Amino acid sequence: MDDLNYPETDGVNVLEWGGELPWPDWYAFGVYQPLVGANLSALYGQGNVQYLPGLAANWTVSPDSMTYTLNLRQGINFSNGDPFNAYQVWAEMYGWYYLSANSSGFWQSYTIFNMNTSNFGPATIALLNQSGAVANPGSQLLSIEENNTWPIYVTGPYTIVFHLQAPFLWFLGTLVSYVGLTYDVQFVFEHGGFGAPGSLNTYFNVNPVPGTGPYTITGVSTNAYIIFQQDPNYWGDSLTPAQIAANPILDPGHVKKIICNYVPDDLARYTDLSTGAAQIVAISSQDWNLVLANPSKYSYAVLPPWAGFSTDLTLNVNEYPTNITAVRQAIVRAINYTDLADKSFFGEVTPTMGPEYPAWSDFYDLGNYTPYQYNLTQAQDILKNAGINTASFPTLTFSTESDCAFCTNAAQVVQADLALLGINVNIEVENANTWLSSYGTYSFNVAHANQEGQLSLLGGEDWAPSAQTPADDWVSFVSNASAWGNFAGYYTPSVQACVNAMTTNNNLTYIEGLCKIAQGQIYNDAPYGWFGWAKLFDLSGSIVWQTGVIKSFYLDPVWGGMSTLPLINTVTFG
Repeated sequence: MDDLNYPETDGVNVLEWGGELPWPDWYAFGVYQPLVGANLSALYGQGNVQYLPGLAANWTVSPDSMTYTLNLRQGINFSNGDPFNAYQVWAEMYGWYYLSANSSGFWQSYTIFNMNTSNFGPATIALLNQSGAVANPGSQLLSIEENNTWPIYVTGPYTIVFHLQAPFLWFLGTLVSYVGLTYDVQFVFEHGGFGAPGSLNTYFNVNPVPGTGPYTITGVSTNAYIIFQQDPNYWGDSLTPAQIAANPILDPGHVKKIICNYVPDDLARYTDLSTGAAQIVAISSQDWNLVLANPSKYSYAVLPPWAGFSTDLTLNVNEYPTNITAVRQAIVRAINYTDLADKSFFGEVTPTMGPEYPAWSDFYDLGNYTPYQYNLTQAQDILKNAGINTASFPTLTFSTESDCAFCTNAAQVVQADLALLGINVNIEVENANTWLSSYGTYSFNVAHANQEGQLSLLGGEDWAPSAQTPADDWVSFVSNASAWGNFAGYYTPSVQACVNAMTTNNNLTYIEGLCKIAQGQIYNDAPYGWFGWAKLFDLSGSIVWQTGVIKSFYLDPVWGGMSTLPLINTVTFG
């Protein structure tokens, strides 16, 4: 496989998952498995989200939707032989809290636990650091792990309980990725431990922590490759074909060795594909026409219309002049979305109304708003009626990433469109690390608004969910609890009421009512210009393979939020 993306500079360090990194996570699901899976066939086939067993064999949910008891599969070992059990999972969960510097939003921005009753810190870590204590805790550590006044506790070696501070109907969806992916914490403590908040143990950047999946990582070279080897001792080898078909995320895999190469040059990736040097590659805009010109030779991945992979314009609500509602309302109507889609994404985007995505139909576009449409006259009238003269505006900054061709194309379309409103835009191209350092939590984005420019693309390039819940994009884009994603620095009480209800109430009618109000507020406030949901898996390109070589595979259960490659254990050959 050849990809144009390589996992962030932290390589294969699973400790980065607490911050929703590294991305792309090539080894997710094939090496590290989630506690809870998603039915990939239904997800991609009909758009229905279903939670299925992963490393948790089954679970029970209390009537008030506040207590989730997971019964873990027994007899599973990590690839190095260390046992998988509830004690390992407990240590991992509190590790996320510790590494977040005890942030209330440590659970991927979801503030769903009351952590005031827990005291996980140096003393507990010292107990975990004793020989073999993670997987086989002594009496003192076990008494802490069984303490049911803490929000996460064990009731036996294969049972772990998550007690929420309020009802959350979709809690299981947070365990499908990132915080739900499971690794060998015993191995971590045998090699220096977690590290500290803001200073993770970098040993694991190139020394992978063992997982329970069908593949192990046997070679890593930063900015070059990752080598995967099929694990002959994989616990799922005994699954029947029917069981695998029902839950493909557990598939044992179909080849013994897989090499994923980081190949930044697009033509080189295309050449590898055309010569058979690589069986699956990512092709982007530079060479996409070569793929389209050979429909009998190449096939490529197309996302369904309900998928959650999007590209959107961010309007900084805390920087002049995009801090003026009328200015934002005019901007989102001055953009020629059809022209932008054609010039940046080969026309392969579906107009949308965020922040929800269509797979969660109960919460998508409540109020039935028409997606923003190009109407220059209306944009001009909005400014005129508000008494706004754009001649007094400073030149706006549109910050974008240097390694993203479609980002520059999109910025140029916006630049030309806004010029017709008398708004000048300067495109500021930065390398990915510089761009990413400009953004953070909601509070960080508000405090550093003057450093971020007025315009950017959501996520720097694109966005996909980090968890399989309807709350995910709301929490990320428009919440004051956002740990990452609210690049507009946007907050209002009525919108926050919707976000809070999703994670504190189990009355769907009540939640939908609040979110309908919030949807109208977002539509009128226009903190984002919703370009659309992507059809191509890389927006200006996709995953490509030679027809007849690859039979089938599944993609990321969070629509590219974890990985830019197929799930390696699901690839079959034809």
